[in-house]
Amino acid sequence: MGNSYGKRLRITTFGESHGKAIGVIVDGCPAGLALDENFIQSELDRRKPGQSKITTQRKEKDEMQILSGVFEGRTTGTPIQILIWNQDAKSKDYSHIAEKFRPSHADYTYHQKFGIRDYRGGGRSSARETAARVAAGAIAKQLLASENIEIYAYVSQVGDIRLEKSYNELDLSKIEDNIVRCPDAEMAERMIDLIDGVRKDRDTIGGIVTGVIKGVPPGLGEPVFDRLHAELAKAMMSINAVKGFEYGSGFEGVKMRGSEHNDLMVTENDQFRTKTNFSGGIQGGISNGEDIYFNVAFKPVATIMKDQESVDEKGESTIVSGKGRHDPCVVPRAVPIVEAMAALVIADFYLLNKTSKL
Repeated sequence: MGNSYGKRLRITTFGESHGKAIGVIVDGCPAGLALDENFIQSELDRRKPGQSKITTQRKEKDEMQILSGVFEGRTTGTPIQILIWNQDAKSKDYSHIAEKFRPSHADYTYHQKFGIRDYRGGGRSSARETAARVAAGAIAKQLLASENIEIYAYVSQVGDIRLEKSYNELDLSKIEDNIVRCPDAEMAERMIDLIDGVRKDRDTIGGIVTGVIKGVPPGLGEPVFDRLHAELAKAMMSINAVKGFEYGSGFEGVKMRGSEHNDLMVTENDQFRTKTNFSGGIQGGISNGEDIYFNVAFKPVATIMKDQESVDEKGESTIVSGKGRHDPCVVPRAVPIVEAMAALVIADFYLLNKTSKL
């Protein structure tokens, strides 16, 4: 039913935005992994609402509880269940749209598919579900850290304000230095001003999150349908509000000739390398040992604090008024979500690779 992801490392998320709780079951994590619960909580804190003036003011502590799969600080090899209670749900904020379809939301499509919908904050379609992914991704990150694989994400564009520098030109340790999560201080201030201005105008705006994965060994990925970049694309496109994905040279690569775009191979310290990395660390759907980098495009948040024309369940014209607490721009809080999904993809392929070799 589309609530699970992964093969060797498989997660299943559950819960609704205004239900009692949300959570995740992580199955397939190897036994004996030393699990830092404080790190999992710190990742949730990066995603939680109410962080700053440019995010939703819903106040959720997002305190997680591990119910199973961990004993004396180590994974047992059995399913890990993590629960996150909803504490600041205000369902009355959505009573006015109980029978109305909000523009560019999942209201109509969920109603058509299931014949029923949870209108409280969008129910299962709400981005609140992504907190469960971040918790699972924090486990995957710790598994990958034992193999010296590092995952970063940062905001590289908001509206028409675009950071032109490559990730290689940035100090990625500065991602958390500002509320927009852009590692370039000057660009960060411009992005923050734009988002705050849009918020005051009772509107929303989109942006791009750039992801970088370092230390991936060559050989991760499967031929044909389960290519590494295809799984990364699926993982990123499953995140709320995502409208596009590109890796390596992406769409800009169409402007180049093959003689420019080909990544020539060399050997350095008895290791195979490429002089350039237009391939984005992936060739033939399998990692080649270079950095994997990609961009994820997020649309403007669909809920705006302005009246909009729509229809109700009877097909009659109506006006939808924006109420509740919503992000004027989703990308600052999307950064840990992108990292989490990238970690889950790489961890899954890492474990698959271990079981595919004698």
